[in-house]
Amino acid sequence: MADLSGFHAREVEPMNDFEPIPAGTYLAVITASEMKPTKSGTGKHLELAFQVLEGEYKGRKVWARLNLENPSSVAVGMARSELSEICKAVGVMIPNDSQELHDLPLEIEVALKRRSDTGKMTNEIKGYSKKSSPAQAQQAEDDAPPWKRR
Repeated sequence: MADLSGFHAREVEPMNDFEPIPAGTYLAVITASEMKPTKSGTGKHLELAFQVLEGEYKGRKVWARLNLENPSSVAVGMARSELSEICKAVGVMIPNDSQELHDLPLEIEVALKRRSDTGKMTNEIKGYSKKSSPAQAQQAEDDAPPWKRR
């Protein structure tokens, strides 16, 4: 039981149903991490919460679940590869705890995916990379063929 004295629902706007953010690349940080049991109960996944740092979707969250303990060696291999990509993007090569990955900026590549259980669209992180500096972005644009420049 929790004490809710002083709370008045009429004084607080209800939370809106969040639509997924559009597919694209976002500057983000990991704000939370936790090992959780898999839905089947046969393993554990590392759940990472990413928060977008800038732009129209600043403050929005996207999650990744890495099956680090699973009977499927393929699932574990994919999860370890994804964790390696995250570690390289934030510059922590040998983390002892997932907390070491928190609050370090990186770019996440977000895609949209239809959920098999509800049919609703949801976000899925498809890639991770180091935060690019404005100079790197300008150099990449300068190196691009003329038809690919802005």
